[in-house]
Amino acid sequence: MSGPKPSVDRLGRLLNLVPYLLARPGILVAEAAADLGVGERQLREDLELLWVCGLPGYGPGDLIDMALDGDRVTISHDAGIDRPLRLTPDEALALVVALRMLAETPGTGNRDVIERALAKIENAAGDLADAPVAVRLPADAEKLDAVRAAVEGGHALRLTYYTAARDETTERVVDPMRMLMVGGKAYLEAWCRRAEGTRMFRIDRIDAFTELDEPAVPPVEAVPHDVSAGVFQPTPDLPLVTVRVGRGGRWITEYYPVEEVRRDGDEWVVTMRVTDLGWAQRLLLGLGPEVTVVGPPELLARIREQATAALDQYSSPGR
Repeated sequence: MSGPKPSVDRLGRLLNLVPYLLARPGILVAEAAADLGVGERQLREDLELLWVCGLPGYGPGDLIDMALDGDRVTISHDAGIDRPLRLTPDEALALVVALRMLAETPGTGNRDVIERALAKIENAAGDLADAPVAVRLPADAEKLDAVRAAVEGGHALRLTYYTAARDETTERVVDPMRMLMVGGKAYLEAWCRRAEGTRMFRIDRIDAFTELDEPAVPPVEAVPHDVSAGVFQPTPDLPLVTVRVGRGGRWITEYYPVEEVRRDGDEWVVTMRVTDLGWAQRLLLGLGPEVTVVGPPELLARIREQATAALDQYSSPGR
């Protein structure tokens, strides 16, 4: 089975699921799944997640409670989530401003989808959509404008760039090709002379850059990436990592592209392609007891070695 939809989609579905079920006590799970446009298996997983959602304190009487009798479900305690999700005026204004900025960003795909969404929200917001509002630009806005100006100037750039996959900072000269937005992140796509290939550089990971006097001249083999399915698109040649995760680590299946997610008792067996085993090592060590690494053997050995070294530090004299 393929990976789940992004967590933002699931959050919206969960917030609307409780009031939907409150209005339809004893509804068939299959009927609810059809109404909500999800598979029955996905809906049952959503219901399992709702069991542990609720108010701070998270004890009896605080969590959402329901009766799941065979193929029928009834909400018995809503924990205050008794109305469908609605935007407040401030939220609507913030969304209008964000969509307007996104629509004006060069390289943004699906502009027609953005404009349709913007029109619907402006119509729902009424006069509020035209009210004055203070916009705080993101911290990287100045850097984004500076890189965009350099790209439009047609010059090569010298970058100091942090590569998260390898946890290293390098310097390289690139020939810019275009600016684009993917998944809410701004990227510079350019021909990297060091790698001799087309690369995507996240703007927020460019520590510094210098505009060179020489013109940007990408070679004929510099082909833009197809980012319609996202920046990272796993290929069969990449390392395949298999892990077992508990409920607390299940979030990785919604945050990262995965090959397969399979339920096994109270855990999930997850397989995913990674560009670098070092990146996978740092990610999985950070999850602690929420994850058990199954393979590949090289990753198991690296994690075991690093974990042993860390434990040895605690047992050293004077510590």
